[in-house]
Amino acid sequence: MKINKIYILPIVATVLLNSCSIYKKYSRPEEITTDHLYGDQFLSNDTTTLAHKSWKELFVDQKLQQLIALGIENNADLQTAKLRVEQAEASLRSAKLSRLPSLSLAPQGTVSSWDGASASKGYMLPVSASWEIDIFAKQLNASRAAQSSLMQTKEYQLAVKSGVVAAIANTYYTLLMLDKQVEITNQTVISWQKSIKVLQSMKDAGMQNEAAVSRAKANLHMLETTFTQLKNSVQNVENQLSLLVMQPIQTINRGTIDQNFFQEELSIGCSVQLLANRPDVRASEYALSKSLYGLNQTRGALYPSLVLSGSAGWTNSLGGMIVDPAGTILSAVGSLTQPLFNGGRLRANVKIQKAEYDIAVINFQQSLFAAGVEVNDALRKCQLARTNKSQYEMQIELLTKTIKSTELLMKHGSTTYLEVLTAQQALHQAQLAEVGNWLDEAQGVVTLYRALGGGVQ
Repeated sequence: MKINKIYILPIVATVLLNSCSIYKKYSRPEEITTDHLYGDQFLSNDTTTLAHKSWKELFVDQKLQQLIALGIENNADLQTAKLRVEQAEASLRSAKLSRLPSLSLAPQGTVSSWDGASASKGYMLPVSASWEIDIFAKQLNASRAAQSSLMQTKEYQLAVKSGVVAAIANTYYTLLMLDKQVEITNQTVISWQKSIKVLQSMKDAGMQNEAAVSRAKANLHMLETTFTQLKNSVQNVENQLSLLVMQPIQTINRGTIDQNFFQEELSIGCSVQLLANRPDVRASEYALSKSLYGLNQTRGALYPSLVLSGSAGWTNSLGGMIVDPAGTILSAVGSLTQPLFNGGRLRANVKIQKAEYDIAVINFQQSLFAAGVEVNDALRKCQLARTNKSQYEMQIELLTKTIKSTELLMKHGSTTYLEVLTAQQALHQAQLAEVGNWLDEAQGVVTLYRALGGGVQ
């Protein structure tokens, strides 16, 4: 007996030590890096971040608010994400219930006759129960994995919501930009039509030639083509916005650029806040924790399974010993199962799941780096647009003065009307570029808001 103890104790100790890891709850791996995610040029210790604002606080245009609310209620991707959450909740309930004993009622009835004798009837009414004792946490880890899966799905739903809010806002601002470009182009077309009439009169008076008039008319046709293309783009964007809010194609009720200026400070907070604020990053971490519990579960499969089962009920068919009225029947069985010949397959499953866990670690780190890149790109886009804003304003002011000056010079005969038209064309391009820069700033703010984790409130 002493010799047996010498061998048994080390075996038991080894099993217990090896099984400690299968009970461990998830904790973030130490190799995950959260420093300098925004880049060295945007280091900040301030905890104030744009993501803490609700979308109603950031987007003050009431027409845009109505569209976002409609999108949150109707958007197809968001509705699908909500159904995914319901599926995950059901899976979690199933995983939790699997840890409880299973009960089943299996009534049986028999009629038998031997060699023409009178038939005898028997019955059994047993209630059977089976319960696997979760010694090595296989069911516990399955439940934890289901919980992580549920949380991952909920975070995915929030990420979809954030994306829907940003997509509606960006599309709405694109529509406002196109409206303004249509307005500018229409005004320029009207101005050119008047100028061509003047130029035609000057030709009739011998002050201009046919080439100048033909060139001006060609440029007017180009402007009219641009106007038509812009109007078509407006309809395309309206269609996109209708689809985002899951409504039939319609004319979108909207404001104007003049009602939508961003005076927001571009506060980004510290990079570690991405872990708390961005739902897609949180979803990636829940995927990592789910992978860890899956690894624990495959490790647990290497160890024995202890199942207790039994039944209780009534019967009248225990041979000739029991006749009506029926007697009770009781049974209890305990079984301990240790994998032997399939141990190689189970160890291979552990290696497979370990590789899945390592992949999940890489994906989580990549999601953090990608989030940092998105913040950096959006912030630089906003800053560039705000820097360029004053340059476009100065350019438009100078071109407006140039038009007035050339018109005065033309009246005194020191310049031609083509110079006036050229200045008008340059002004038109500058005005379109200024509106495009406004859109860059607006979409930069929206993208930065989503990149920091905003849009979920």
